[in-house]
Amino acid sequence: MSYKPHISRYHIFLISLFSIVWIWAAINPLYRDGWLLENLLIFLFVPIIFLIGKYFKLSNVSYTLITVFIIMHVVGSHYTYAEMPFGYVLQDWTGADRNMYDRLVHYSFGFLLAYPIREIFMRVSKTKGLWSYYFPFELVLAFSGLYEVIEWIAAARVDPAAGLAFLGTQGDIWDAQKDMILASAGSLFAMLFIAAINFLYDKNFAKEIMESIAIERGDNPIGEMRLRELFAVEKKTFARHLFIFIVLACAIWIIGYFILNSLIEVL
Repeated sequence: MSYKPHISRYHIFLISLFSIVWIWAAINPLYRDGWLLENLLIFLFVPIIFLIGKYFKLSNVSYTLITVFIIMHVVGSHYTYAEMPFGYVLQDWTGADRNMYDRLVHYSFGFLLAYPIREIFMRVSKTKGLWSYYFPFELVLAFSGLYEVIEWIAAARVDPAAGLAFLGTQGDIWDAQKDMILASAGSLFAMLFIAAINFLYDKNFAKEIMESIAIERGDNPIGEMRLRELFAVEKKTFARHLFIFIVLACAIWIIGYFILNSLIEVL
């Protein structure tokens, strides 16, 4: 069965649910500046989801998981992650010394978004087997690290009180690292769950896994072999070209380091 890129009743339900929660969260948030910072990514990615949805429609499962995560984030933006009431309930349950809502959301980022990412990998790049489980895990970890960088840059450029509310570290110097661990663990559990379902019900599961890691006969290294094919030149000429590219790569390596290091110090 093929899906046409249109808005169904279920999509309207998800959009309406998100809109209601967002409007509620936007009314008298605990810290207006903190709410605005938390919603910058909402303002960016929600329109992107709508635009992409006109041409590339995900499954209802993926849209549901995305909506649940976004709602969790929006609710947190109303109170701030450090002062979310349900976070104090989690604190009592876990015996922690801090509000645990932010940890829940970071974990949910991995657990809820790994499947939509897997669906995109499988449909766009035709990823199969082991890699259809590994790449979502890897991308979630990368996105989690990127978000921590965005948090740092944004918090460093606003009012200190709003910045601290946005970061939500609650005095933990390892907060960013723990958030990344939880996000990656969430994606790992999600992928193991999906793999278990496929293992139980897909008779080709093991075959796909083995085929995805099998090395084809006649497989050759890429690197210089591919460059030689691209240039299609004689051996001496190829060696000269290869030397030039090595010099250029080293220059980019060194210059890039100094430029990025200077930018980081400025930030």
